Amino acid sequence: MNHPENERPLIVMPTYNEATTIPVAVERVRRLMPQADILVVDDASPDGTGTIADKLAADDDHVQVLHRAGKMGLGTAYVAGFRWGLERGYQVLVEMDADGSHRPEDLPKLLAVLDAYPDAAVVLGSRWISGGRTENWAPTRQLISRTGNTFVHAVLGLPVGDATGGFRAYRSAAIASLDLGDIASQGYCFQVDILWRLHQQGARIIETPIVFVERESGESKMTGAIVREALINVTVWGAKHRAAQLRELGRTGVKACEGRLRSLRRR
Repeated sequence: MNHPENERPLIVMPTYNEATTIPVAVERVRRLMPQADILVVDDASPDGTGTIADKLAADDDHVQVLHRAGKMGLGTAYVAGFRWGLERGYQVLVEMDADGSHRPEDLPKLLAVLDAYPDAAVVLGSRWISGGRTENWAPTRQLISRTGNTFVHAVLGLPVGDATGGFRAYRSAAIASLDLGDIASQGYCFQVDILWRLHQQGARIIETPIVFVERESGESKMTGAIVREALINVTVWGAKHRAAQLRELGRTGVKACEGRLRSLRRR
């Protein structure tokens, strides 16, 4: 049975050199979530990932491909995918890696939690809360992820255990409320950027545990430049946030003093 687009989740899968993993990822998602649509956003992968995705789309009307001119970063790939989904009226937008690190078996749970909390803007698949875990991940990568999340929590005060994970289900209305053109984060910092913007709006953010599995083939996209981007951006956002808090505290203090003076004059 076919469902209208606004009743089906759209799973956005950015790809760059995922020729060996994209067929498996798409097949597993389609088998476990036959009602879902998949949008592969390919950045002109030199290994032919885009061509493979086109063949998958030709055989399955639940699979679409968005080709980009070159490698422009994970963040802009998701923004392009979100815009594509919003233009077509999808009500739920899902972020999911195409390299096998995000298990399709966890996807129904993310969507079920989002459905259970109508006021939630996003459900995060979390590695670092009770019940979540990683498999076959190098200790150094675990340390980087845990340290990064600790830093984000300390600087920004985001009330989540895993602000950097990329397995998420958003309500389209929450994404539509953001100025996507203002999002400049290129790498994994994009994940923090989106959450920070939603948190500042007072949006409800929910986490559910997942199992994150280290990719068996291909190369990680994590680089020193991506880590530096995240450190710099989070630090700048935190400084601006603290400055705004101090300004508000100052205004509140001034108003309190003025009110006290007026009260004394009336006596």
